[in-house]
Amino acid sequence: MLDENTFYFGSGDPVPVVVWGTGNMGRAAIRAVDAHPDLSLEAVVVVNPDKVGRDAGDLAGLDRDLGVAATTDVDAALAGLGGGGAVAYMASGDVRPDEAAADVARALRTGAVVVTPAIYALYDQRSAPPELRDPLLAAARAGGSSLFVSGIDPGWGNDVLPVLVSSMAGTIDQIRCQEIFDYATYDAPDAVRFLVGMGEPMAYQPPMVAPTVPTMVWGGQVRLIARALGVELEEIRETLERRELDADVTNQMGLFEKGTQGALRLEVQGIVDGAPVIVIEHVTRITPTCAPDWPLPPDGGAGAHRVIIEGRPRIEVNIEATDEGGNRAAGGNATAANRLVNAIPWLAAAEPGLYDGLDVPLTPPRGRLGGSPGPRPSAAGHGTGSPAPDRTSRKAIA
Repeated sequence: MLDENTFYFGSGDPVPVVVWGTGNMGRAAIRAVDAHPDLSLEAVVVVNPDKVGRDAGDLAGLDRDLGVAATTDVDAALAGLGGGGAVAYMASGDVRPDEAAADVARALRTGAVVVTPAIYALYDQRSAPPELRDPLLAAARAGGSSLFVSGIDPGWGNDVLPVLVSSMAGTIDQIRCQEIFDYATYDAPDAVRFLVGMGEPMAYQPPMVAPTVPTMVWGGQVRLIARALGVELEEIRETLERRELDADVTNQMGLFEKGTQGALRLEVQGIVDGAPVIVIEHVTRITPTCAPDWPLPPDGGAGAHRVIIEGRPRIEVNIEATDEGGNRAAGGNATAANRLVNAIPWLAAAEPGLYDGLDVPLTPPRGRLGGSPGPRPSAAGHGTGSPAPDRTSRKAIA
């Protein structure tokens, strides 16, 4: 919960970190570790054999080498942490949730702190299914480690951000968190087409919006906001609208044909007294010309995250992030990676357990104003068996 420990400014010996996965999130995680003065990059784990041996700086799109070559040897990478350290697990769990959970448990048992966006049900770990939560909690206790699962949406865009903004309200009628995005900017064609359904026939059932799935993905965020505000929810409801393309659209992912799905709009609603008082809304398009009557980013760009508090006063906050040449999808990924990676020093000192977005304090980028990190160790010579940092008496979430 946000309290006197809302912000964390700790520093100490650098924590060695393994970045596992070098896709959209992994690239951003490597950059985040490199920028952090209290972290050092130990290893980078890849699946694609074409990436083996490439330098982490090259994989992350940096203009310099980092002296860490990518490997497929997970055992060696984890062993290099010396029974402590941290793993930024950035491999996707969208279509392989069981494998992702097994990988995370494997890292936890070695004593490594794990941060990841890959397991949606653990964004609010208190409400996660016991068959998922219990083995990971057991792994954390066995390794004396901790786990933090978060992202942007779900993630900070609908947990810590709306809670912080709510502190400026006197009365609240409704909190609405929106992600409004043009998915043409996403470098994830399988997810865009087959998970979300863009370019698929209107008769196709996209797995990401099948009944009960939105609640599995975003329901935890609704519960987190309710918990922060001391609200008892009666139930969680889902709504869904879909629109078809009225013309062919071609982008970096290929052709999206007229008559196929071009946009969807969903809500996950927390109900109090029969009314939706906490709403997480997604407005997703493959082109801005589809469903132009639905909400659009306020500046006309490719994407935005918005929090609207209807109350007195009415408060609206819009966030647009860009990275990798002005790309807003990459900017969103970077914010999620930074929130996770910046939490590692706090987690390394926390008691073993599972933590959520309201447990983990905000960590301003201390010592990094101007874009230049402070003194840091070289890539070589760390993570060779040094013990994990001493843990404080912070209460673990059991």
